Amino acid sequence: MAARAASAPARIWAALSWATLICLAGSACQAAPEGPPVQPQEQPASEEQPASDSRSVHFTAAGDIGLGGGAKAVLDVIAGLKPDLNIVLGDLSYQAGAEQAFCDMVTKKLGQDFPYELITGNHESDGHDGDIGKFAQCLPNRLPGLQGTYGTQWYVDVPRDRPLVRFILISPGIDFPGGQPLDYSQGSNRWRWTESAIDGARAANIPWTVVGMHTPCFSMGKYGCQPGERLTNMLVSKNVDLVLTGHQHVYQRTRQLRLTERCPVLVPGEARNDCVADSDNDLAQGQGTVFVTVGVGGAGHHDVQADDPEAGLFAVWTGKNSDRTLGTLDVRLTHARLEARFVPAAGFTFTDAFAIER
Repeated sequence: MAARAASAPARIWAALSWATLICLAGSACQAAPEGPPVQPQEQPASEEQPASDSRSVHFTAAGDIGLGGGAKAVLDVIAGLKPDLNIVLGDLSYQAGAEQAFCDMVTKKLGQDFPYELITGNHESDGHDGDIGKFAQCLPNRLPGLQGTYGTQWYVDVPRDRPLVRFILISPGIDFPGGQPLDYSQGSNRWRWTESAIDGARAANIPWTVVGMHTPCFSMGKYGCQPGERLTNMLVSKNVDLVLTGHQHVYQRTRQLRLTERCPVLVPGEARNDCVADSDNDLAQGQGTVFVTVGVGGAGHHDVQADDPEAGLFAVWTGKNSDRTLGTLDVRLTHARLEARFVPAAGFTFTDAFAIER
């Protein structure tokens, strides 16, 4: 079945084994915390900026990368877009002992000092296909003010002064050394950390909140809701603007999803119209959450299932059997507007675009 490609919005561009080391840019390596994560340290609330504020943030995001020609082609796209930073959504080299080779590939394309910001995927979280701690040493954090454990659970405000966006990166639903996932169950330390990071962004009047993690909950592919139903619903209940994932080697974007009296909870494996706030490509902030899986950063492809019971939640999808692609999500945001588009690597044609207005 052919992929459903979204029409462009009204305004397109005018425009880390469980780590033993954390390396933050510009600071010495330090032992990773073994106990509960430190609660986010919030900055004082800043005043609302007028809609005419001309500041902007430009970032790209993709996961599931590898070391082959596809990965290099996607890095070429990112280099050409010249973003302020890139969010890596996990699954890096897919090979044990290839951490330095992966880092060298990235820095050759993007430069030594480019903020190529990491969150672990299942292939490197437990060390069997690389070690997130080693990746974090050769691709360290380059963004000032980062809080938490880089590569596993962290957040950062961009720009640091008068930020426009808070990026919150978490690692639910994947195994760490010992074969156990980190505890993101309701009320756990990591749950509370995530809630606090989201609430803190609101209290500081940061216009946009973007959450990233490796595994998606909703998918038209072969995986179930690995992050957990309750965590996913918490993100929606707090009106996180955008949730970015990888893991499934497809590109897929949900409609804007919400919780209401008629949809008190989103249930994996179901697609209820009452849970959809908006189905088109021009969206309003505060009405719900958009989930985008960008698992096409260079590795192979997975099929999408057009008859998946969750298909009704999705606005756009593409996979191995339906207009397959490699590429990156390209996002530009201002105080007033977030505009996103999928940019394919050379040789691919699939595109997508959507916008969220404040």
